[in-house]
Amino acid sequence: MTASPVDIERSQLEELDKESLIVIILTLQEQLRQLRQQVEEQAAEIQSLRDQLAKNSQNSGKPPSSDGLKKPRRSSLRRKGSRPTGGQAGHAGHTLAMVAEPNVVEVHEVRACPHCAKDLALVAPCEHERRQVFDIPPVQLTVTEHQAEVKICPGCGERVKGDFPASVNQPVQYGPRIKAQASYLNTYQLIPLARTCELLDDFYNHKPAEALVLNANDAVSAEIEPSLEAVQRQLLATDVVHFDESGLRVEGQLNWLHVASTATLTYYIVHPKRGQQAMDDMGILPKFRGRAVHDHWHSYLTYDGCLHALCNAHHLRELQFIAEQYKQAWAEKMIQLLLDIKAEVDTSAPGQMSLASDRLIHFEQRYDGLIAQGLQLNPPPAQPPPKKRGRKKQSPPKNLLDRLQRHKPQVLAFMYDFRVPFDNNLAERDVRMIKIKQKISGAFRTRSGAETFCALRSYISTSRKHGINVIDAIQQALAGQPFVPERVA
Repeated sequence: MTASPVDIERSQLEELDKESLIVIILTLQEQLRQLRQQVEEQAAEIQSLRDQLAKNSQNSGKPPSSDGLKKPRRSSLRRKGSRPTGGQAGHAGHTLAMVAEPNVVEVHEVRACPHCAKDLALVAPCEHERRQVFDIPPVQLTVTEHQAEVKICPGCGERVKGDFPASVNQPVQYGPRIKAQASYLNTYQLIPLARTCELLDDFYNHKPAEALVLNANDAVSAEIEPSLEAVQRQLLATDVVHFDESGLRVEGQLNWLHVASTATLTYYIVHPKRGQQAMDDMGILPKFRGRAVHDHWHSYLTYDGCLHALCNAHHLRELQFIAEQYKQAWAEKMIQLLLDIKAEVDTSAPGQMSLASDRLIHFEQRYDGLIAQGLQLNPPPAQPPPKKRGRKKQSPPKNLLDRLQRHKPQVLAFMYDFRVPFDNNLAERDVRMIKIKQKISGAFRTRSGAETFCALRSYISTSRKHGINVIDAIQQALAGQPFVPERVA
């Protein structure tokens, strides 16, 4: 067995010829190269593990629920305003105020003087001190019996019967108000089926079956199709639409919730896929020609028929992570730059739709300079061995720098066009309530249940954004007259 070069002693080396020494040197060089490569790979793996441990909801896209019991210290990137906390001067407030005409008046008489015990029963009061209590009267279900007359026609002898209202089609049934409340509690307040029935029992001393809630949801879903079609049409005609997606458990499998929304419109779907197939099936992005606001998920960028804008809240969190974990100054400066641009946009004159050209050039130059600084600190990785397949693995700072450089117009879109927001928080807020539903219930047991829930939440969210009471909107749908948005957001 041939000895390894590192096992050969010095005395033995002196006895070797030149060619043998060359072989040993080459072997040692190859072993050194392999060891160096192994150390680099291990160092990269250690850094990756450190990065994972350092990430939390404050410096990455991880949800706050993943932070566990040891919450990170909040370090908001928002600038402290000059105004004091609390209500501002001129704010009307919402204090409970007395009404001029109360529903019930209770008079509390003074029958005797507490000082001298004189009888005051016949003394007229000189004034009344008033206090008002706002409360709910006792409520219970009201049973309305419909009776259709049956008569024998004296002319022809036929038996004729009066017509019941179209909505009264069963011998015994629930009415639209309790159906609307059951659907409201389950789909808007996110109360599970069993607890919804318990709540109705506590309120009205009548506990319905869970089928009431399910049937009410199905009935609303069947009636709101015109509203959802109008939402889709108006989203396609809107200048700026927010898009987002998040995981959702359906039938024990990972699915994806997709949302498209504006300040007045919301549209949800649930789909087994996260990427382009789901977005195609949603039916908005393939035909959309406005500005799509989203995170940097690559499937959105495959749609070249529209313009794009990237969420800078994501960028701020990633930059915060790089500043904390990698101690790179350019990241802190980039955070400050994005916040400086946002502050200037927020304080622009009313009616202004873009920053002035000189300010655009100024901010672009600062942006490009910081990218250049970052790239100097994070050069491209070495070429992988020829036999190794796949893309070159890069560090998080290099990945972010490449994205910021490649998608500069999309990152800074908010300063070129004031209709474009700084972040994608609107869509993320719309997604949040569906995620809360999953946290409460764990998962959707059936796909049809998940689809019905998404349809109802689309309708409810759009109605609320138009200032419509949710229960009223549900009752209108049950009556066959759902709210249909008329104007483009």
